[in-house]
Amino acid sequence: MPSILPLVVTGSHRRESSLREAVSSFKTLFEQETGYQTPKVDTRGVVFQDDALLLVREKSDNGWTLPGGWVDSNEAPREAVEREVWEESGYQVQADKLLAVYDRAQHPHTPLRAYSVYKLFIRCKLLGGAPMDNLETEEATFFREQEIPEDLSLSRVTSGQIARMFEHRLHPD
Repeated sequence: MPSILPLVVTGSHRRESSLREAVSSFKTLFEQETGYQTPKVDTRGVVFQDDALLLVREKSDNGWTLPGGWVDSNEAPREAVEREVWEESGYQVQADKLLAVYDRAQHPHTPLRAYSVYKLFIRCKLLGGAPMDNLETEEATFFREQEIPEDLSLSRVTSGQIARMFEHRLHPD
């Protein structure tokens, strides 16, 4: 995605040119969006095995995250999270409880988006399967709370959100 911020350069002509480019990039970012702007919906599967939480390593940024992704049109969040956990980890799950709904913009996710995103964290019961790599992820591992890696995929999940999922495990109601 092109940067929408102008470069800081010396000389008024270069500043004007950079500003025009930034405005043009900003305009291009929104040109294809029509109608009423509604948020995109992202699901994250919260899958525990005993006291360990399933994380997958994203190939795009080499960071760890809860398995998940976009909810497709005409797809229920339950279906989306079950599909995403399977695709990204190799584990079969059954969604059983919505644990949290977060507005992505209200948390320290990077990068910023031109659209809003609601993140649904859904607890899933582990049914079977085995770790498998795919086009998007290369590892699927269960981590205890004190073992959570520091190199998280911050565009997808934050350490605070993961900590909250462990709290849900200890206090489910």
